[in-house]
Amino acid sequence: MIETAGQTLEVQKAVVHKVSSVRAVGTRAVLAEVPGTQDVLALQALLLENPLPGQLDVLAAAETVLVTADSPVAARRIAARLLQLDLTAPMHRDGELVVIDTVYDGEDLAEVGELTGLGTDGVIAAHTGQTWTVAFAGFAPGFGYMVGENQLLEVPRRSSPRTAVPAGSVALAGNYSAVYPRRSPGGWQLIGRTGAAMWDLDREQPALAAPGHQVQFRAVRDVVTLAPEHPAQGTAPEVASGLRIVSPGLQSLIQDLGRHGHSGLGVSAAGALDRASLRRANRLVGNAQSAAAVETVAGGLTVQAVGDQVLAVTGAPSDLTIESPYDSDDVDFDDAGSGPSWRAVPMATPFALLDGETLAIGAPESGFRSYLAVRGGVDAAPVLGSRSTDTMSGIGPAPLAAGQLVAAGGEAESGVVGHPELQPEFPGTGVTVLDVVPGPRADWFDTGALTSFCGQDWEVKPQSNRVGMRLQGTPLQRTRQGELASEGTVAGALQVPPEGLPVLFLADHPITGGYPVIAVVVDSQLDRAAQVPIGGKIRFRWVESTLTENATPEQEASN
Repeated sequence: MIETAGQTLEVQKAVVHKVSSVRAVGTRAVLAEVPGTQDVLALQALLLENPLPGQLDVLAAAETVLVTADSPVAARRIAARLLQLDLTAPMHRDGELVVIDTVYDGEDLAEVGELTGLGTDGVIAAHTGQTWTVAFAGFAPGFGYMVGENQLLEVPRRSSPRTAVPAGSVALAGNYSAVYPRRSPGGWQLIGRTGAAMWDLDREQPALAAPGHQVQFRAVRDVVTLAPEHPAQGTAPEVASGLRIVSPGLQSLIQDLGRHGHSGLGVSAAGALDRASLRRANRLVGNAQSAAAVETVAGGLTVQAVGDQVLAVTGAPSDLTIESPYDSDDVDFDDAGSGPSWRAVPMATPFALLDGETLAIGAPESGFRSYLAVRGGVDAAPVLGSRSTDTMSGIGPAPLAAGQLVAAGGEAESGVVGHPELQPEFPGTGVTVLDVVPGPRADWFDTGALTSFCGQDWEVKPQSNRVGMRLQGTPLQRTRQGELASEGTVAGALQVPPEGLPVLFLADHPITGGYPVIAVVVDSQLDRAAQVPIGGKIRFRWVESTLTENATPEQEASN
């Protein structure tokens, strides 16, 4: 090649602006890597204005754009098409200035002072002395990744994430600053706190600091948290038909199939963790398969009928017991005697719960999550198109509480109930095998680590929840040091923090993360993964990905 021609070619590449590579993220998503922030914004704008066939959602991050597809076939086609797109950088526009009052007393302030060499006062001066720009949203609703004017405060994430970071925590990680909008897990360095409401669905723009906004942090001695202004609440309407919660058990939530397509707001899909069990329960009582139901963990849920109801319970097999206040003869049951009576009903079968009768769900024989559907569906106010509770962001109905009345809605789509159905075998305390495909950052690990990942049994730790399953085993060693720029991720992704213990993301996961994803559980096995109980064991098994990984334009052309 002639040197001059080579130089000319390089200039053309710099001007044209192409996606530099595409990496598979499971079987239904791809991660497009681009040279810089302007190209990220350009690709995001292009995909939002002209969606590709099968495209479900688009999420911009520091140096990547995650595209989620409606099928593996669509994901393959999107991966090929991304490499052909020409990107045009958007025109820069100054955004609204947001001032955030901050008390600088964070747990990691002194450590950040040592890491940067600035000392505590220097960190405060550097943080308040520059204007920050919200580049993109992620992790959680209202969590904006802010880029500063210099790199004085560039620090690594914590080696082990905290299981709970207080709402309003002002933090640093990499070259970004952010404010945690609510209590949530997190691995950023905490330097202060604010009382500002970073996310409020009652505002026209829910995010206080949205992408494009400029932010100025102002040091104060104390913060004042203003109560949100809500219109006067009248008396709640009486529930004429539904269920009264006698006991919610360990945790009971309202879930449907989730709210998809809102990752640009920092909102994850949420929804039932075992989607097949939710669909089965709704099918049995004659509901639309997407109707809202109650998801409960580890048994203990007890409900009382308000009006006659038709119910079905699916998921983790458990004893179902009905206590009736009626004489058994009055309700045409075979048991003799008068006064309260008890009867058992089977799983995955529609049954009647008459007004005043109580249903108790026992501890699971196997599995972890059960689904209680009521004919008509659970009636709750939808938020962003879904009635699901998102435990990470706090969006959706609050966890169910004793004494609460849950109304039955009008989502029955059939005049008849379904026939009893067979359920699959659910995981127990033994070893559950889950198929995985290599993650977008599997190249951060050598052959030994990849072999260890699939060569051992990982135990599900008690700290696990709907955000992610924390796994205990022999730590995995990275071959690369340093930080990974935050990028979009999906349910089923297995992130590996510096301590080496994977976290398997579930439906309420943060939409972006900064730890390398070594593997992704195939979508068809996410329901099974969610049924592995605390203390259960998981062994991962590599399967071939249907998507081209680490594809470059040159590699794509040669295929």
